[in-house]
Amino acid sequence: MDPLEASRLVTDEYSAKILVATFKRPRSAIDLSREYGIPIAACYRRIHALEKAGLVRCTERALTQKGKRISLYMSQLKNAYIFFENGKLRVRFQLATGVTRDFGGDWKAVEVEEPAQTNYL
Repeated sequence: MDPLEASRLVTDEYSAKILVATFKRPRSAIDLSREYGIPIAACYRRIHALEKAGLVRCTERALTQKGKRISLYMSQLKNAYIFFENGKLRVRFQLATGVTRDFGGDWKAVEVEEPAQTNYL
């Protein structure tokens, strides 16, 4: 994942709500959807993207009153840093496990091509 993708992951409205809501205790996708107004399909998509990045994980499988199994998710993100310094975008995630992840490899810059100049007359 490059730094731009990593920064989008934590600054996306739904992802940010999920990370904040699951910081202190595990929550189900259904609870997150209901309480934070996240459409259920979008909630699952964000949870899977956050899981893939290691920012949330399923901590338990609970049994509902109707006998259905649901996954409970917990944030693994302790700190997130997004830097723009000297023309470079850098992203660092510190996880609850103590692991630090620098997205974009060894703090590589995001390469942005200069737009072609257009003369408007």
